[in-house]
Amino acid sequence: MLSTALLVLLAATPSGSDSLRAGLQARIAQVPGASVAIAYRHLGDAKDALYLEADRSFHAASTMKVPVMIELFRQADAGKLSLEQPVTLANQFASIVDGSPFALDAKDDEDASLYERLGQPVPVRELVERMITRSSNLATNTVIALVDPKRVTQTLRSLGARQMTVLRGVEDGKAYKKGLNNTTTARDLATLLAAIEQGRAASPASTQAMRSILLAQELNQEIPAGLPQGTPVAHKTGQISGVLHDAAIVYPSGRAPYILVVLTSGIPDEQVARTLIVDVSRRVYAHATR
Repeated sequence: MLSTALLVLLAATPSGSDSLRAGLQARIAQVPGASVAIAYRHLGDAKDALYLEADRSFHAASTMKVPVMIELFRQADAGKLSLEQPVTLANQFASIVDGSPFALDAKDDEDASLYERLGQPVPVRELVERMITRSSNLATNTVIALVDPKRVTQTLRSLGARQMTVLRGVEDGKAYKKGLNNTTTARDLATLLAAIEQGRAASPASTQAMRSILLAQELNQEIPAGLPQGTPVAHKTGQISGVLHDAAIVYPSGRAPYILVVLTSGIPDEQVARTLIVDVSRRVYAHATR
């Protein structure tokens, strides 16, 4: 029998998740005016999960490229397209507002080198890889034109992502001015990543291919920077002015993987937002591997 005093002490001692929650809330409070959402889910322990503002809607920025990738692979599984088929690269896209044409600026793209191949055929497989690993906007808009954003959103719903919505490609200025933006929540991104890791997002071969692409991410200044060097991370970042996100599957050595999504907005200083995400990643890793 446990003594009454010991029972009271145990009740007053915060659990691991409660301690993590308190620590994360205190860290977020150090950035006045910041909007931050976190979704953490340990895939080896269903009870180990934490959600902070996880259903709050954010501008998705480049995290929307994850469901676009999923839809592309699902269409490939269904035989509607081939990952090996060539697509002639063109820098002209139609606004969802009125169909008027717009072009992307290579100077605003993380993958400026792709613009050197305008007018040339590029395999779909390379486009989807560049869309994720280098966050290529040119590749993204080309892929979205193939798969149709309405189908992307339908797939989101079928996988249990209830709020995330993909309306369009990137840099559609007219749509942005009208508030027609791609949106996401931390919970929905966590749902998608879990579906990929657990082989439910598409066929086994396709989900393995998607994991490999996410693991090859070249932009690693957020969640990966808070982890021990060499820790594998399958993830996708997102960034526009005042917005910085990262959504990841983390693979600690010798342990089951976990999902971590951190969304931020309202932080004008990019480095402040980045440091916050790195600190969250570090704290979550310590919790998950305790």
